[in-house]
Amino acid sequence: MKRRNAQTLGEVLRDFFEDNTELYEKMIEIRVKRAWGEVLGNMVLQYTRELYVKDRVLYVSLSSSVLRSELLLCRQRLVKSLNEHVGAQALTDIVLR
Repeated sequence: MKRRNAQTLGEVLRDFFEDNTELYEKMIEIRVKRAWGEVLGNMVLQYTRELYVKDRVLYVSLSSSVLRSELLLCRQRLVKSLNEHVGAQALTDIVLR
């Protein structure tokens, strides 16, 4: 018996997330948080106290002022790297505190 309306799993998931944008946004937020540690490494992750996304802006609290200064200098490069790692235009800016 041949199926007439067969879809791949990717197509089904894409359709599901198009209908449920809140879930998609939460999934992207979780990907961004994971990407922070993967892109910048464990050393930066050790100095990271708080990390959250609000209105496509990543807010990061760091315990090291020296690290904060260094990351401020390459903030736009970080946004680009994190977006590429996530695979979506998830971020427009990063606020370092």
